[in-house]
Amino acid sequence: MLNLILFGPPGAGKGTQSEKILAKYGLKHISTGDLLRSEIANKTELGLKAKGFMDEGKLVPDEVVIGMVDNVIMNNPGVYGFLFDGFPRTKAQAEALDALLRQHEENINLMLALDVPEEELIARMINRAKTSGRTDDADSEVQKRRIGVYKNETLAVASYYDQFGKVTTVNGLGSVDDIFSALSTEIDNHYA
Repeated sequence: MLNLILFGPPGAGKGTQSEKILAKYGLKHISTGDLLRSEIANKTELGLKAKGFMDEGKLVPDEVVIGMVDNVIMNNPGVYGFLFDGFPRTKAQAEALDALLRQHEENINLMLALDVPEEELIARMINRAKTSGRTDDADSEVQKRRIGVYKNETLAVASYYDQFGKVTTVNGLGSVDDIFSALSTEIDNHYA
């Protein structure tokens, strides 16, 4: 199996590149945001637990999110691999994901980290706000806070996987196709 993490700050282009990677490599997409929405909509046991935390304004605990990820893995036995997008967000989640994958005799093969300067990230998100309807994208101060959270909390995930030699940084500047070509080259070089 090929299990990848697409990693980078808000506005790095993860969503755009995820679609292209999924199409080329035939991977199953695991986005925790999508998982949470689906589980809540389907009123599953985990979805109802998650909704309870969210309704109280609390973060959904890692064990609930990991349970949802486990369900996706168990319900997709024939897939070539998984693309994790927006997850893990903390070192604790990365450790929990690795433990879960070991239970399935799998592991993360590669983390692809998109590198984009902060000024470009903010410009992209403000531009995205014009078409996405996401009002949070329009405020540069909100963007700076989101990037700060990424640097202070999420960046530790890259350090965690780097200790195992699993992180490859890819320049996130350029055309969508150029960036995808660079990502594909890295994937093919590591796991062709």
